[in-house]
Amino acid sequence: MSTVNYTPDPNNKPQLTQEQKAQLDALSDENIDYSDIPELDDDFWQNAHIVTPDLTQPVTLRIKSSVLQYFQANGKKGYQSRINAVLESYVKTQQKLEQESSNS
Repeated sequence: MSTVNYTPDPNNKPQLTQEQKAQLDALSDENIDYSDIPELDDDFWQNAHIVTPDLTQPVTLRIKSSVLQYFQANGKKGYQSRINAVLESYVKTQQKLEQESSNS
């Protein structure tokens, strides 16, 4: 048997058909199969900790038209999230480089 890896694209989410939606709506809680989900025992909750999300903050930012057009080319919806993801990746890389240089 071969293993298939699938990485979902958050910008291209699969859509349910009307028939699939109707099947889900008709499914009662008692008929949901939870057998592949392990029970959460006390050990799990002892090691659990609250993670505060890094919320976004509205700002006004001047960027070149060509940069904006590039990010909007894949669809106007989600372009701000894509810009944020690129900036976040840059910041994480810079922080990693700074930490490595301070450890040297």
